[in-house]
Order: sequence, then C-alpha cells, then structure tokens
Amino acid sequence: MKKLMFALFLFLTLAPFANAFCPVCTIAVAAGVGVFREWGIDDVLTGLWYGALIVSSIAWFISWLDKKNIHFLFRKILVIVSFCAIFVWPLYWLGIMGVPVNVVFGIDRLLFGIIIGGIVFLLAHPADAYLRKINEGKVAFPYQKVVVPLVFMICATFILHYTLIIMG
Repeated sequence: MKKLMFALFLFLTLAPFANAFCPVCTIAVAAGVGVFREWGIDDVLTGLWYGALIVSSIAWFISWLDKKNIHFLFRKILVIVSFCAIFVWPLYWLGIMGVPVNVVFGIDRLLFGIIIGGIVFLLAHPADAYLRKINEGKVAFPYQKVVVPLVFMICATFILHYTLIIMG
C-alpha cells in the first residue's frame, strides 16, 4: 500500500510538468510505467493514471488550438488519434504493453487501465459542471476544477486496487 501511495504521489507531483505532445516525455512516462511495474504496482493502476494524463493532454491541446484559432477538418479526431498513438505506441514498441500473459478481462492490463482512467477522468467534467450549476455558476471550493478529477481518480484507484486484490 505504501508503494501505491508513493506512486500516486509521483503522478500527482510530476505529471503536470510533462509537455503533452513531447515524444521524449512519452518515453519518460513509459519508463515510469516500467519503474512502477518494478515496484510491484499493478499495470491497471498505472494505466488508470496514464489514461487520465492522455485525456487531459488531449483536452489541453484542443483548448490551445481553440485559443490560437487553429481549425481544420477532423481536428478533434486527428488530435485524439495522434495523442493516443504518441502515448501508447512507445509502450508497445518497448515491449511494456501487449504481453499475452499480462491481461485482465482479455485486455492488456495497462490498456485496460488507460481506458478506465480516460473514462473516469472524462466523468469528472460533468461532476465539476454540476457543482458549478448548483452554485450559480461559481466554484463551490478553491481549485475545484483540479480537485474534482483528482478525487475521481483517487477513488477509482482504490476501487480498482481492492477489486484486483479480490479477483486475485
């Protein structure tokens, strides 16, 4: 459990400094996946946070394109596919992902975590919007836009962690 908490701390402190579209950063995250694997942290949990990082990076980049008034055909789809390729392909290339014995529900453990992490992170947005709506368009507490997704991700981490323990 201490390793899980330390890994969570690393993700929370280091992830915001990553440049979302930097291939070197992606390789560094892939190395981080290897380190977490060495520490015994399940790939599903690592993938959970990695998926949130991918979705956050996609949203950040699309927002940046909007601010720069950069528009082109299939922009969002191209950004999503590009970012998924930039973040996930190195994991396959390095042999971290795609190992036939490292599966849960028939899906690679890391990929499963990435998918769940992306979904959980996306679900935090409507929760934040709902809190603003019931508070007349204002945040209910300081740093709400950051705290809500973090709470969602931390809850998902603990739920998945204990679910994986029960499943064996």
